[in-house]
Amino acid sequence: MDAQVWDRVITLHGRVEHTLSKAMQRRHGLGLSEFRALCRLAHAEDGELRMQELADLIGLNQSSVSRLVARLEAAGFTRRDLCAADRRGVYTVITEEGRAVQEEANPTYHAVLTEALDAAAGDETLAPLVTTLRSQYALM
Repeated sequence: MDAQVWDRVITLHGRVEHTLSKAMQRRHGLGLSEFRALCRLAHAEDGELRMQELADLIGLNQSSVSRLVARLEAAGFTRRDLCAADRRGVYTVITEEGRAVQEEANPTYHAVLTEALDAAAGDETLAPLVTTLRSQYALM
């Protein structure tokens, strides 16, 4: 039973991620991880996070987040900064341009997410999972 539940979770996740990824790339030229990194930075205190903290928050390993941050820097959306207390610590900081892109892309992300979950709710194998997730979130 657990394997069937997990399989449905993975199927739902894959469908939603694929739909979101296509929309974010097509409409805003952003990868999904890039958008999520900008969101985390936009909501962080002072708009900055240690690289490892960002990696943990968006579910990437250290090398992947380093490449992601390099792409964001090249686009002018973030910059790196050294930690004043620990010169070995590296922060990534969102720029005003990064904030603007994140704010512009945010409505797309939320609208497409809702559309993707609505579509999944129309699939009889995924409908119970979508209903459960939405009802649990409503209780929070």
